[in-house]
Parts: sequence; C-alpha cells; structure tokens
Amino acid sequence: MPLVTLKDVLHPALTQGYAVAGLVTLGWEDMRAYVAAAEAENCPIILQAGPGCREHTPLPVLGKMFRHLAEGASVPVVAHLDHGYTFEDCKEALDSGFTSLMFDGSRKPLNQNIDETAQIAEMAHAAGISCEGEIGFVGYNGGEASAGTDPAEAAKFARETGVDAMAISVGNVHLQTDKDGGLDEPRIRAIEAVTDVPLVIHGGSGVPMAQRTSLARTSQICKFNIGTELRMAFGAALRTAVNSDTTRFDRNTILKDTHDPLVTATRGVLRAFMKGTS
Repeated sequence: MPLVTLKDVLHPALTQGYAVAGLVTLGWEDMRAYVAAAEAENCPIILQAGPGCREHTPLPVLGKMFRHLAEGASVPVVAHLDHGYTFEDCKEALDSGFTSLMFDGSRKPLNQNIDETAQIAEMAHAAGISCEGEIGFVGYNGGEASAGTDPAEAAKFARETGVDAMAISVGNVHLQTDKDGGLDEPRIRAIEAVTDVPLVIHGGSGVPMAQRTSLARTSQICKFNIGTELRMAFGAALRTAVNSDTTRFDRNTILKDTHDPLVTATRGVLRAFMKGTS
C-alpha cells in the first residue's frame, strides 16, 4: 500500500471517534515492528522521524525506509517529520518522500510561529502532503517546563496557518516514563470550542491508558505521539536478548529477539486508540 498523508488518516479518525498513533522511530528494528503491529490490529499508523532519529540517520535514508515499509504494508502508513525546527528541515523531508511535515515553532512569539508555520503549510499543500503545527510549548520531563495552549491563540493559529493538525499543550510532557499524570480536559474542551482542526498530543506516553481511550473516542484529539513507552519496551527486550547468551556477538541475531516483544507492546498501544475497543 502506498504512503498516505496525515490528513488522509486523521479526518476519518475525527469523524468516526478514534485516534491514530504517531510512533517515534529510532531505527529499522522499531519501525518494522510498528508496521507489523499495525497490520496485526488492522489500523493506520504514523511513522515519525524526530530530531534524535535524524541525528543518527539522514532524512533521505529515512524516507526510503518509510516508503519501503509502506509499499509492503497492508494498512495505511504516514511518513511524518516530527519536530522540524526550520524551513530547511521541512524542505529536506519533503524532498525525501515524506508525506507529512510537523513544524515546531512553539518556542517562538505567536505571530512569528503563525507566519513560519503558514509558510511550511503552503509548501506542504502545494506538494500534496500534510502539515502539523504546534501552539503552546510542550515541555520535557526533568527539563523545560510546558507553556499551556491558550484557546484564543489556538483558534487564531489554526485559522491563519491552514494546518491539517494542531499539537497542543494541555498537561502533556515529553519523555515521561510513568503514567501518573493526566491531561487538562477543561482546556481541551475550550480549545475544541473554537476550532475544528484535528488535535495532537505530544508526549503521549505519560497519559494514562483510560484517558487516551476516552479522549480518542470523545474529543478532537486524533493523534497521540508515543515514543518513550515503546523505547522502554525495546530496551527491556534488548537487555534480555543480550544477557540470554553472552557468547552471541552478531548484532542482527540479537536485535531479532526484540521484534516480537516490541510488536506485542505496540499492539497494546494501538488498541487503546481504536474505536469500540476496551
């Protein structure tokens, strides 16, 4: 199945009451497991190349990897640039075959964020692909603090940028390793009241499973980004594989042992977002 755009998968989710997982990839092993899990659950998937992934593997290579997986998949796959910080980041992803660009101007003044995001959205739409923007900074666990999204600013941002999806800051935090937190639902409802753009939660690993499911079914949140949770599952599987036979040294043999555990963990993540599941 060929690659699809972010808009292609989020609009059905918005109208039918479910969400799609944006899964943060770091390499071949996890992206392959994510697609296998999506096929097992028969649901679309968004493969995401964030800054950490791009530091390790060039965007043109990632684009080819995503396309290869999508063409062999039985479910829709989106090739998504996560946290592009410059026009050049986004242009390189477009030229590398990505079907969705996320421009992160959330640290910038509102009007600058709007102007720069609108420029990226215009470029994306001219090429027939999608654009996600962010309004309200989402912080990092143990690092920069979040700045919650103002509903009036969100309405202005959505209206003036023309984005296909809007990431918001409503209590979510990047790199959170537990699920003790939760999202600010009154703020989410206030944002929904002033815009109909599909909403995105970054830092979804810290959101309790029950709240993920509830919001996927009852809100405009159509995309949850999941990274830390699945990196932890991969790390645990890798440690087990390495320690199970200390005489093994071939990394391909060792890495194969991470596949099934990561598929299982990913299927559990995907089920929480699907319509009519528990």
